[in-house]
Amino acid sequence: MPSFDIVSRTDLPEVDNAINAMRREIDQRFDFKGSSCSIERDEALLTILADDDLKLRQMHELLKGHLTRRKVDAGALDFQEPEKAAGQSVRQKVVVRQGVPSELSKKIVKEIKAAKMKVQVAIQGDELRVTGKKRDDLQAAIQTVKGMKLDLPLQYVNFRD
Repeated sequence: MPSFDIVSRTDLPEVDNAINAMRREIDQRFDFKGSSCSIERDEALLTILADDDLKLRQMHELLKGHLTRRKVDAGALDFQEPEKAAGQSVRQKVVVRQGVPSELSKKIVKEIKAAKMKVQVAIQGDELRVTGKKRDDLQAAIQTVKGMKLDLPLQYVNFRD
């Protein structure tokens, strides 16, 4: 029976490459000269340290731009609330989201069932498996999910006939 999986995966080595390119640009840019701006990655958590809010926003744009150049969707980033560090400096945690959260999984299942398609959707941990008798039904399910305008980037993988 044909099936496919709906997943949300972020390529962490590409995130590392984007961070390294961002560091090089920060070192060379005139507006960052003499500043103590930095970015670190620990597993799926990025920590941005900036001198002030303006530099923090500039670092956000740099990060999103470098991720986009590396073909990583910037929608996978979950920016936490910035917190004050020593003096004027600001620290912000950014979570690189992996997997489909359970609330979003339930929303996707509900939407597919509401469309009255002849497919079954099973939640398997942090991904969804969609099975059906016809390939066309599965492609219609993909189009339905794409039309939902979700804030999390999804991939449709493991398509089997």
